[in-house]
Amino acid sequence: MIDVPMRVRFSCCPEERELARKIAERIIDLKPACLLSQDVDDIDLEIEMDLIATHSNGCPLDLERLYEADDFNLLHDVIGIRRHLDRSTGKLTDHFLPRFSQRPSWRS
Repeated sequence: MIDVPMRVRFSCCPEERELARKIAERIIDLKPACLLSQDVDDIDLEIEMDLIATHSNGCPLDLERLYEADDFNLLHDVIGIRRHLDRSTGKLTDHFLPRFSQRPSWRS
């Protein structure tokens, strides 16, 4: 069997992309220590791409609730996504599940 590399999807609607951009801006404004050593121009785009990749590749996020979250929970999810995202597949690893992931109807 031949291993075919999986392509990471970045498909979302314009409203979701805008929310991801706003979330990235909020994170930059919070200036978390784990991001201070990185170039702000790059990090905001990286955060936005990480959120869209996660959302589009198996872990849909409730981006509106994430954007409205308090600082602690916002940082938990975004930093957790950055730490656990496999950028070659768009999947989260190590059983990390963001607090603001969309819950399947059977878990509501």
